[in-house]
Amino acid sequence: MSVLSRHRVRPEWIDYNGHLSEGYYVLVFGFATDGVLETIGVDSEYRESTRCSLYTVEAHVRYLNEVGPDSELTVTSRIVAARGKKLRLCHEMTVDGVLAATEDILALHVDTDSGRATPMPEHVAAKAGELLEPLPDYAGRAVG
Repeated sequence: MSVLSRHRVRPEWIDYNGHLSEGYYVLVFGFATDGVLETIGVDSEYRESTRCSLYTVEAHVRYLNEVGPDSELTVTSRIVAARGKKLRLCHEMTVDGVLAATEDILALHVDTDSGRATPMPEHVAAKAGELLEPLPDYAGRAVG
């Protein structure tokens, strides 16, 4: 099952070329990651009560099509791996049904007091496992 989020491009997100600036793609993908975390139970209450969270430790973004001012962005997020300390997500950003960008991320479940990775608790791992989807063809690509 995919998690959807929607965002409207703000004027301050537009660069000197008249398009969405590259850093704002990552910002919007970050909002989408937050939505996935909420869905699997890693919300503010969880973070406060357990002193644990998920930290992105690696990300790969592909910029495929320009995004103009005031565009409506739809991000489809998929959990493609969830095991032990690791959660892997793939995000796809579209504008009017056209793929604009993708992001492939690896996150670690971290005890925020110690700063060390720790296994996800059973209820979080189980919820993430229920939402697993196949790995898309673009995932794991290197810069070439």
